[in-house]
Order: sequence, then C-alpha cells, then structure tokens
Amino acid sequence: MSDSPAARLQALFEGHRLTPTQRRIAHCMVRGAAEVPFLSSVELAELAGVSQPSVTRFAVALGFDGYPALRKHLREVAPAERAAAAGEDAYNEYQQAVLGEIENLRQLAEMLADPAPVEEAGRLLAASTPLPVLGLRAASSQARGFAYFAAKVHPDVRLLDEGGSMMEDRIDAALYEGATALLCFALPRHPREVVDTLERARKAGLTVVTVADSAFAPVARHSDLLIPAPVGTGLAFDTACAPMLLGRVLLEAMADALPDAQARLEAFDTRAAARGLFVE
Repeated sequence: MSDSPAARLQALFEGHRLTPTQRRIAHCMVRGAAEVPFLSSVELAELAGVSQPSVTRFAVALGFDGYPALRKHLREVAPAERAAAAGEDAYNEYQQAVLGEIENLRQLAEMLADPAPVEEAGRLLAASTPLPVLGLRAASSQARGFAYFAAKVHPDVRLLDEGGSMMEDRIDAALYEGATALLCFALPRHPREVVDTLERARKAGLTVVTVADSAFAPVARHSDLLIPAPVGTGLAFDTACAPMLLGRVLLEAMADALPDAQARLEAFDTRAAARGLFVE
C-alpha cells in the first residue's frame, strides 16, 4: 500500500457509497492531496465547484462530525506535507508541471506494487476477439496509441475514437463477432457519450476495463475493472503521462496472456525488414 498523501486519501474514501457530488469532492481532494488538509470548507468547495454545505455533508458521509473534524484528521495523518509542497514555489510553472507529472508517475509505480489488477485486465483483454478500444476527445490519443501497438500482438483490435450515432452499431458488431471485453481510456473532461457508451456496453454483456484519472471518475460506476492513473493539472491543458504509461503496462500484461504474441512480433519484424520499413 502506497503511503503518499493521495493514496491515504484514496484509502479513506474506499468503502463509502458517495453521491456524484461527493465523488467530485473526493476526486478534487485526491488531485490536490498535499494542500487539502490546510483548506477551509469554503476553499475546498470553490476548488471542487460545489457548495459549502456539500463539503459538510461529504465529511459526515465519511463518518466525521463535520468538515473541521475531517480536516483535523487529515492534518494528523499528513503533518509534514505542506512544507514539502511549499518547496515547489522555488520552481517556475513549467518546472512545477514536470514535477507534478513525476509525482503522478511515482503514485502509479506504488499502485503497481500489487500487479493483480493489471494482470487480470491483461487476461480479459487477451481473451476478447475482437477487442474494442474506446477513447474520445482528450483520451483519443491514449486509445489510438494502445490500439496501434496492440494490433501487433492481438488478432483483432477495433479502435473507437470517434463518437456519434455509429458508436452503438460498432459495439454491436464487435459483440456479434465474439467480443467479451472493452478497454476504455477516460480522461477529463469526461464526455457524456463515453459514460453512455459504457453503460450500454455493460448491459450488452461486455466486461469493461477502464483507465481513468481517478477511481471517482464518472465512468467508475460503469466499469467492471477500473485502474486509476492521475493526470497533471499544472498547465492550461491536462497532461497524461501516467495514463499513457499505464496503457503500455496493460499492453505488456495482455501480451503475456497471448500465447502467440512473441511469434507475431517476430513475424512483424521479419516483414518490416524485408520491406525496408524503418531506417536504421
């Protein structure tokens, strides 16, 4: 179990049935774990985009008398975090963005200390032929990158990176041809179409494996197996190094579960060399 501020917050929220508004607060707290113990309820409400009474109800839902009791608890379990975060003030905004991504990757590494969820995901994805890979808007590049490499070891990968009225038809076609699982990359801001698509996919019988920025993301309730990887929020547009790396880790786990993956890679290398595909 990781001992980072974000991991401690994650552990605090686990096992509680939270409303969508409360999940939004929890997500906000995980993303700003180092500073949260020092925010007032009003400041946290503004940061999460909710009302101050919602923050109070959230604290009560976690078993505390109110937000002051929750904040006191957070300060006791992370007394030195603010000093560490304050040291970042010496860096400019670009450096802070990079340092934030380094912290996100560290959290991912700690999460992967338990490889069981990734290994399970690899087996589910390997067993599905065809394999639909979904990612819209901000997540489309993650889905496309996964699908590009997955096609080298998996016999039938279907990239779903464009929304619209054809989406349901494409998932129905994959189901008809034998698909048993769907891989989804879901990043902020979360398109409603992704949530609706996952809901329909699960009702149709697909097992949904999701890479999302948080266990409290809107897609969580429509996922059978969700593996979180935080995004960076220090720049005007979010950065997604951790979700991209997690995608590569899932590729490795899937390849390990495919008996002919190595043979496929070797065959591709032979064809590529014969065609002079790459410049040495």
